Amino acid sequence: MDLVLKICDDLFLDNVWASLVPLSAFAASPEFISSVNSSSTFVPVTTASKWTQFVGNLPHPPIPASHIASYSATHTLPHVSAWGRDYIPRQLFSLTAITLVGIHLLYFIIATFSYYFIFNHEMKRHPRYLKNQVRLEIISSLKAFPGMMLLTLPWFQAEVMGYSKLYDGLDTYGYAYLIFSVPFFLVFTDYLVYWIHRWLHLPFFYKYIHKPHHKWIVPTPFASHAFHPVDGYAQSIPYHIFVYVFPIHRITYLALFVAVNIWTVFIHDSDMVTGHPLEKVINGPAHHTLHHIYFTVNYGQYFTWADRWGGSYRQPESALDPLLEIKKSNKVE
Repeated sequence: MDLVLKICDDLFLDNVWASLVPLSAFAASPEFISSVNSSSTFVPVTTASKWTQFVGNLPHPPIPASHIASYSATHTLPHVSAWGRDYIPRQLFSLTAITLVGIHLLYFIIATFSYYFIFNHEMKRHPRYLKNQVRLEIISSLKAFPGMMLLTLPWFQAEVMGYSKLYDGLDTYGYAYLIFSVPFFLVFTDYLVYWIHRWLHLPFFYKYIHKPHHKWIVPTPFASHAFHPVDGYAQSIPYHIFVYVFPIHRITYLALFVAVNIWTVFIHDSDMVTGHPLEKVINGPAHHTLHHIYFTVNYGQYFTWADRWGGSYRQPESALDPLLEIKKSNKVE
């Protein structure tokens, strides 16, 4: 997230913050006046903006000596923010906005695409498909996003402050490790997600945290993020832990983090296509469809190996396809 914040600062956030909390708003403060060279004649910066007057009373970091020197010489201030890029309150507000906008865009773009081009709309005739389910899934997701964002914010802030093991140079740890870090990340996080997900099915956690997600017996892609906020956050913890324990390239991590969210949408399309070569290795949509139907199988995120070791694996078969229940229901009618 530190890379995303830097890009956003370069592109537009510097200007946004310069308008929201301008340096000029603090030019009449005693602190600033006392900092101006005594040999200069102080000329206060006047403003009619009530907003500027308001933000002039907000806390701010020390004004850089270069700005004070510039004002002493020219009686003008650059169009910059009093809250510099390293100021933690600015970082927190910026990360909050970026995260909320990013997850909404990713959710609606990917889920909408999957819903209209991948999801089998015959599933909407399934007896356990809820009335107005898509609307309910979207509402549930929108309610969950702010809570998940707040819980995730400390991890992102720590990344920005340099506490993670994210790195820049492609050859910093060698090209072999750069390539290896991708499957390593997937296997490491998949195993931890497996156990977190399985623990969420324990009666106490299931009742209060995970049950809302299993409201969608026949999910659509819009159910992908329709979690209780603590549920969604808990299953994301492994992705954050990884970068504080193991080195990984910033761009690689960002790409994988986005891919995780896309995969989460992808496996919620109620697809039961079976017979593909990687079916016994990759925990795909068919496996996760069985999880939503039978509850206690196929907890994994990407692979089937953890379920196999944990005794919770169930092989997708055409005889388990929920479409069969739709056909059966139609015959009864």
